[in-house]
Amino acid sequence: MSMDWTVADLDKVQVLVESTAGSSHPSSYHLHELVSEAEKGVLQAGGKPAAYTTTDICDGIAQAHEGMNYSLASRDFIASMVEIHARATPFDAMVLSSAGDKAVPAHLMAIARLDIPAIHVPGGAMGAGPCMKSNEELWHMSVDVKEDKMTKEQFLAFQRACCPTCGACQYMGTAATMQVMAEALGLALPWSALIPATNAEIRRMARAAGQQVMELHRAGLTPKRLLTREAFENAIMIHSAIGGSLNAVMHLIAIAREVGIELEADTFDRIHRTVPVLVDTKTAGKYPTELFWYAGGVPMVMKELRRFLHLDCLTVTGRSVGDNLEQFDRSEMPNYAEMFLANYKLNKRDVIYPIAKPLKAEGSAALLKGNVAPGGALIKQSAVVAEMMVHEGPVKVYDSERSAVESFMNRDIQPGDVIVIRYQGPRATGMPEMFFMSELIASDPVLSKTTALVTDGRFSGATRGPCIGYLGPEAVDGGPIAHLRSGDTIRIDIPNRRLDVIGLAGMGTLPEQEIASALEKRKAEWKRPAPAHKGALGQYTRLARPALEGASTNG
Repeated sequence: MSMDWTVADLDKVQVLVESTAGSSHPSSYHLHELVSEAEKGVLQAGGKPAAYTTTDICDGIAQAHEGMNYSLASRDFIASMVEIHARATPFDAMVLSSAGDKAVPAHLMAIARLDIPAIHVPGGAMGAGPCMKSNEELWHMSVDVKEDKMTKEQFLAFQRACCPTCGACQYMGTAATMQVMAEALGLALPWSALIPATNAEIRRMARAAGQQVMELHRAGLTPKRLLTREAFENAIMIHSAIGGSLNAVMHLIAIAREVGIELEADTFDRIHRTVPVLVDTKTAGKYPTELFWYAGGVPMVMKELRRFLHLDCLTVTGRSVGDNLEQFDRSEMPNYAEMFLANYKLNKRDVIYPIAKPLKAEGSAALLKGNVAPGGALIKQSAVVAEMMVHEGPVKVYDSERSAVESFMNRDIQPGDVIVIRYQGPRATGMPEMFFMSELIASDPVLSKTTALVTDGRFSGATRGPCIGYLGPEAVDGGPIAHLRSGDTIRIDIPNRRLDVIGLAGMGTLPEQEIASALEKRKAEWKRPAPAHKGALGQYTRLARPALEGASTNG
């Protein structure tokens, strides 16, 4: 009663309206506006909202220093803070709003864990940068300045303009992909993923979410009724069609675990072999993600995939996926949005391809296995040039991304090399992403077609090129990657889903059994590194599951 409550409010449905709003980065800076709209929706529907926040961090800001080790861990801590907020009061329902890489999966994990009526409000897409460029290009531009290929003034001009609005980054990275996954799982309102953050529709959507969560409470419709195995299969199909971030594999597995569903990486590989890439967005494609929404967004992709999808899955509308698509077809909204594409002299088929003529025949993710990765490793095959789909090369081993970058700067990395960066898994260092190194390779016209990167760390959704990550078992647990030596030879065979050591340093190519014996001998001489972290990061690394089991600390 000492705040904004009345006596009548005490008997109302209590709704937690939580966001990752804060001054941390553009994905979260504007979320207070969506919280305000969601609160209005709750009030209009007769409930009592309460606004909470646990802000997130930005992978772009955390790049290239020790802060990146905290990024994945922040996902689990944000999910736990939502749990604490929701349970300690307790609340009857909730609306969670986020847009960033770890914030969206954190909120989806919390929704699954808490199982009270809930809706996710995606924070939308950032506007395109100059010349339709996106902000990840800053990385190779900074190297261009050092090598006198670009002036400092040109670099600073792009740096000033490359993030012109709030919202998730302009490419189909993890932030954009996970907004799409929220909608694909049925936890966000139809066509709410990746609304341009400056468009008034995003505020109307947030208010509608506040109103609809009250309907979910009245109907007793909770997330566990929505998050079925079929709903996750729908999300994986959408993930394949959008050419989504590899991080989403790990995040979806973690979300599924919260409702007792064991998703396996093999399921992603199987579905990605069947469902083609339909969406032409950066970084592997042409267009910024705001154009994906103008082209029809998730509903348009779902229409193309109708014969694959489980159309009877329930969603937060209280209706099925199939019913939502019928309503979408009757709405004026597709015409409203597509008119914006005329500003770019495009139509929706430039951005979202028909299933009969897909952009790429298979989906984005491929699961590789072999004597380097008996537990599996992931590669975004849709971003790999044809020349690198099969590759053999000598290994160069590094125990940190920084040392690999220094080697690159010193021109020690040669065409054909297979760069191995290890001790980067969730149980070693918190699983930082290797974006800086991968972008340096991808931006080099020679190395991008000749050189591969293998790691037990992860990658940004912006990653391009032959970059293999999420490798298990990770090095700190004594996986084979810990026993590689510079000069060994690795063979990558994406079509056959293989990743193998085929030769040893100074000995050339050897039979499989000799390779296995040599790796076992090296393992016997290996010593597990001492724990490197204390505090919050130490807590995460002690509890984290393997990457392809979700890398989560719960359960």
